[in-house]
Order: sequence, then structure tokens, then C-alpha cells
Amino acid sequence: MTVATRDRILDSTAELLRRYGYTGTGLKQIVAEANAPFGSIYHFFPGGKEQLGVETIHRSGRMYQELVEEVFDAAPDVVTGVSDCFAGAAATLEVTDYADACPIATVALEVASVSEPLRQATAEVFESWIQSSASRFGRAGIAPAQARELAIAMLNGLEGAFVFSRALRSTEPLHVAGAQAAAAVRAALDPQAPAATPRSRRRARSAP
Repeated sequence: MTVATRDRILDSTAELLRRYGYTGTGLKQIVAEANAPFGSIYHFFPGGKEQLGVETIHRSGRMYQELVEEVFDAAPDVVTGVSDCFAGAAATLEVTDYADACPIATVALEVASVSEPLRQATAEVFESWIQSSASRFGRAGIAPAQARELAIAMLNGLEGAFVFSRALRSTEPLHVAGAQAAAAVRAALDPQAPAATPRSRRRARSAP
């Protein structure tokens, strides 16, 4: 059994967790999706499904963090970066027919009270995301304590909007949450700037 088999198992697990959650994903589904023998699960993950879940969470967490950082790096400023992250999430949901959301939040909701290793894994991923965003806000000139608060608020808005968008089958929650997160960061950078709302921006865009 090769490293490529292990990677396929992790990739397949991440995909299934996004769509069906932890309890809705079985080992037989995983090996079928990965085109791997059933014994490969315990060969690479002696702790079984829980160990596989923990490693998938950490791996997916790093992948999502890198993706968000790439979006921020491509943006001309941190406020635009925040908006682009939410816009990208909305576009992904539309393209995948509202199937591909964040597997970390999906698992966290399921296992926080029943599996300490999985809860700890999701907590570590969330903390790494908070620190990454807070550091970026700090480099833009926002004080450390406020930068951390903004990072938490942004991620709260993103994860909550994923839930609403999937249930409503609409990207409106992501666009609203993104506008609010960007406005909060803009206000932190320039306290004198007027607060922007999605409605006021729509009016501004439609004005002659």
C-alpha cells in the first residue's frame, strides 16, 4: 500500500464529510470512493474511523487556510480580501449545488459532545484560522485584541452563513455576512468611515 492510497483515503473522507457529515459517512463508503481495499483503512489509520477523522480535519483545515490566504494575497487590500472570501464561498456553493460546504464545521457540530479527539481537532483548526486572519488584520494596522475579535466574527459569519445558505439554497446569507464582515474591518481601519450595508451598496451601484 502506497502513500498515494493514503492520500486518496484522506481526500475521499474530506469529500464525504462535506456532504454527509461524520456520522453519515461509513468506512465502506470511504474505501469505495477512494478505490482502496478495506484493510488499507486500518493499515494507515490503526485507530479506525476516529483517527481518520482527526487527520482529515487537520488536513482539510490546512487546505482551507491556504485557500483563504491565497484569496487575501490576491486582493488589493484586506477589506476586499474579506469580501472576496465570502464571494468565493458563495460561488463554490452555487457550482456544487449547495453540496460543498466546510467539513470542519459540519463535524464540529456533530462530535463536540461525543468525541474529545475530534472536538480537539476542530478546535485546533478553528484556532489556526483565527490566528491567521487576526495576524493579517494586525499587519493592516488593527490592534491585536481587536484583530482577533474581527477574525472570530468573520469566521462566525462565514460558518453560520454556510448553514443558512445550504438550508435556504440561496447565497444571500453569504453575501450579507460578507458585507457585514468587510464593513467591520473597514470601520476598524477607519473609525470615521460610514457603515456600509448591503442595501446601501446596492443603491450606490444602481445610481446614475
